Amino acid sequence: MSNLFKGVFKKQALFGPSIQIDPSFPYYQQRSPESIVEEIELSGYKSVHYFVVNEHVVNERLIESFHHRGIPVWAMVIGNGTFSTERFPEEWPSWQMKLLKETNDGFWRFSPLSEGYVQWKRAAMARLVTEYPFDGIEIAEPYFPEWGGIKRGVYGDVGPHAQAAFRERYGIEMPEFVNAKAPNYYLRDRDTYRKWIDFRVEAVNGFIDEMINGKGGVRELRPDIAVSTWSLAINAGPDSLERLREDQGLDAPSMIAKVRPDIHYLQTHWPDWTRGDLPADYVRSYHPFVDQIRSRFPGLPLAVQADIGSARHMIKGASWLQEFSRTAFALGLAAWTAYEYHTGGYMYEEKPIPIHSERKGRSLVVLSFNKRIDEHSAMNSANYTVWSNGRAIPVAWESIIVDGNRIILRSGQLPPHSFVLELNHIQDTPDRWLFREIAANTIPAGTKMTILGV
Repeated sequence: MSNLFKGVFKKQALFGPSIQIDPSFPYYQQRSPESIVEEIELSGYKSVHYFVVNEHVVNERLIESFHHRGIPVWAMVIGNGTFSTERFPEEWPSWQMKLLKETNDGFWRFSPLSEGYVQWKRAAMARLVTEYPFDGIEIAEPYFPEWGGIKRGVYGDVGPHAQAAFRERYGIEMPEFVNAKAPNYYLRDRDTYRKWIDFRVEAVNGFIDEMINGKGGVRELRPDIAVSTWSLAINAGPDSLERLREDQGLDAPSMIAKVRPDIHYLQTHWPDWTRGDLPADYVRSYHPFVDQIRSRFPGLPLAVQADIGSARHMIKGASWLQEFSRTAFALGLAAWTAYEYHTGGYMYEEKPIPIHSERKGRSLVVLSFNKRIDEHSAMNSANYTVWSNGRAIPVAWESIIVDGNRIILRSGQLPPHSFVLELNHIQDTPDRWLFREIAANTIPAGTKMTILGV
């Protein structure tokens, strides 16, 4: 890729509607990368955020397929842990942060104060951006757990990594969070607790800075790559900014000042995105976060991330997403993204519709749909009727291949001139969705497409 092309991709990655994808989901399996890219492109997205669940497992052909269609790709890695320890070094358990209580929720949380984890993560990210042609890099969820974590017990790091680092930094022991009678109990020894809050902010920012700007880090190896920083935003009252700083070590302005990103994303916090009644224009309530950043960095592009379907009760449909997009851009945000493409309400609500056709020679027709197509219904030859000059004509199909959102039809009996292809009974793919109990949708009866002549 030429430097000019890289520059165009970098700029395009910073602006416009984008979407997050996690290729490890079944929706993206057993189909070509080209079909995935085409489906995303037909949905109108200008860039994608590739959720890298494991830095050792990346689909390079998918990245290259996006590039072939002119779509830049962000590598989105998780900063505070992992869902998969496949191919991790043996010592990874020693990197874990200690919480006030055990969670056992399938996510391993790592401490940004673990030197072993910092070194491994920096090397993993360096390898990620040098071995794969990503256009941007971002560390999502770099923060400590958790909103209201002290009361809920999901609070850390309170283990040996944090204890040693705090002692070295201040020469005193870290606060006590369980024994209310202890002299350094966090609600009693407020001076130590204030130091602790600052210490956690410095830890979060320092971790991201080390990954991006440290020796052997991302920018040293890929100075051309776009960099995004992420922090949370929440509508939880006038003290939301202070509570995020206290609970999770998040201070967006100081993070931006240290890391110097090309764009900053405000990630919707779970108390907001889990709301079933969350209005599509909710991002208006994030103005304290936007104003705080703009007051110090008026020229920095800002963006927002939404969740459109991680829980059954809060799935967001197409109209909601359209209004969310309009609101984001009306507020002057440069971009937005959402987690995750195939979990949006449109996947469950909309019928499969062919929106593009391509004839490749006399005998081959490729139909592209708005979503993935069920192979069983699509491969039934009785579901296709060829109309020529106003009458149905018999056509024997030599092959019917289904590739994600594509149906590839081959027959030597197709008319050389333009004809109409009627489709019936073709369904979408509930077996590939996140919530598979929702019933399949069927193409509108008598759907017709004009196929051009050769």
